Amino acid sequence: MGYIQVLPEFGLVADPVIGLVTTAGASLGPVIDEVERLEKITDDVVGMLSGEGSFLSSFPNREKSLVYAGGVTAMWYGIAVGLLIAGVVALALL
Repeated sequence: MGYIQVLPEFGLVADPVIGLVTTAGASLGPVIDEVERLEKITDDVVGMLSGEGSFLSSFPNREKSLVYAGGVTAMWYGIAVGLLIAGVVALALL
């Protein structure tokens, strides 16, 4: 069975038996490998929302690093905002 020309200028053909659009004579293996790599990265980014688990770019045994880093960051922002409000109140009382 033959292929149906979809976009001849880009070399895209459709296989009517399996319903797949692909390039004529070229393999989609590198593209599929890149899509799998990107899926791992997106799963990693979505997993960062929970703050727990091991991530692709992290060192071993650092499963709760985002939880601790978020807590320390929130503490420092809290101290900065608290001191700012305390300073405004102190100036208002003078």
